[in-house]
Amino acid sequence: MTESAGLPLYRWQEIAQDIAEQIRTDRFPVGARLPGERLLCEEYGAALGTIRRAVRELKEQGLIGVVPAKGTYVLRKPQDNNETPPASE
Repeated sequence: MTESAGLPLYRWQEIAQDIAEQIRTDRFPVGARLPGERLLCEEYGAALGTIRRAVRELKEQGLIGVVPAKGTYVLRKPQDNNETPPASE
């Protein structure tokens, strides 16, 4: 585990953060298909369960969507931490 803001991160969190950063920087633009789980396993040197947990986290954040038998696609970019939500009128 590595640390972020003083708190330890699990491997799946590191991977999810890395993929989110790649979405933010347009390596994976909105609408792009992410590499398959097995390719991600090879790229990150991680177990399939770890990759699946990272993908689940990104899906829960609304950044990606899974189309069964088709693949995993980028739905939106992550918000910058500095962004403030628009004020309600």
